[in-house]
Amino acid sequence: MNKDIDYYLNLNWTLIEGTDLDFNGNPYWYIEIKEIPSFAFCAKTIEKARENYKKQLRLQLMLMIEDEEEIREPGDEDEEEDWESLCP
Repeated sequence: MNKDIDYYLNLNWTLIEGTDLDFNGNPYWYIEIKEIPSFAFCAKTIEKARENYKKQLRLQLMLMIEDEEEIREPGDEDEEEDWESLCP
């Protein structure tokens, strides 16, 4: 299967939504994606964040594909640490 930008954009990403305050104390909404820890999108309302985060996601995925970075997909298992090899 060819995993191109459209393939990745149509995955069922695990969205993390929240709110915070900017430097001036004004509220804003953010969306993060669990599988892509470096992804974050912010907007003044949750509606705008949900409406527009995929534009930012497209750009991020394009860079990741270009740089041949591994893209963790929804449902991929986290690799468990081998604690015995980490501890003497």
